[in-house]
Amino acid sequence: MKTVKEISKITGISIRTLRYYDEIGLLKPAKVTEAGYRLYDEQELEKLQEILFYKEVEIPLAEIKKIMENPEYDKQKALAVQKSLLERKRNRLNGIIELIDDVRKGVNTMSFSAFTQEDVKKIIDHSLEVQSQESLDAIIEQLGSLENYRASMEENLKNESRTAKLIKIYGSKDKAVDASLAATGNLDEQQQIQSEIDNIYKRFAIAMEKQDADMEAECVGKLAEGYKKLLRLDNARYVLLKTADDYLGNGVLTKATDKQYGQGVTKYIGEGIKRYYGV
Repeated sequence: MKTVKEISKITGISIRTLRYYDEIGLLKPAKVTEAGYRLYDEQELEKLQEILFYKEVEIPLAEIKKIMENPEYDKQKALAVQKSLLERKRNRLNGIIELIDDVRKGVNTMSFSAFTQEDVKKIIDHSLEVQSQESLDAIIEQLGSLENYRASMEENLKNESRTAKLIKIYGSKDKAVDASLAATGNLDEQQQIQSEIDNIYKRFAIAMEKQDADMEAECVGKLAEGYKKLLRLDNARYVLLKTADDYLGNGVLTKATDKQYGQGVTKYIGEGIKRYYGV
């Protein structure tokens, strides 16, 4: 058995806190000596550990006491719930940390300034420059002329709602413009990235079959990296969360993706992305 002082040293919990837990009946010592020393055995240590898990997910002491005194209290089920809650807390913090990193890099995630006429012209000119003759011919066939393409692109880039979404994806207007101008039109490069993303989706299917949470998180992280390369993003959080919403709410998209990667994969990916970012 161990004394209050020894328990305090092992766990980092103050002696005063341990005494308070005793007073409210949350954690009673296994034995109190004639001299008044509180002694704790392994059973009390295990119970203290459970209490600390509950505290990490910000459950009040009175509620913790009520839960643990329930006659139907199942320790293993409680630990599973605690693990799930702590993972969600960790993932939410990971998302916040990513946003902080963006801000430290100078990304203004709250900037929604509209594109200037000069920005629009640069983006459209570059878009035409990097496209193959085959793509340009297809544009002319579809829209009638390259001037019609310019007019359509200009309308889209000046649409306030679409512009706000685009800027939110990249973090700032300047970042969005830079990403557009960095596009090379290299089909081989794009196909390589798409192939990597395809393999990630296949890994998602394996993770779902095995119910492997670690593999799932690894796949979301790699998918984020894939989108960063494909769209030239600093942070793929916003895009992935929008993708998750589509996967969880779009019947047509769900059906098509499931057909390619397996029944239930689309929903699994959507839920996995939200778990990863703690949403």
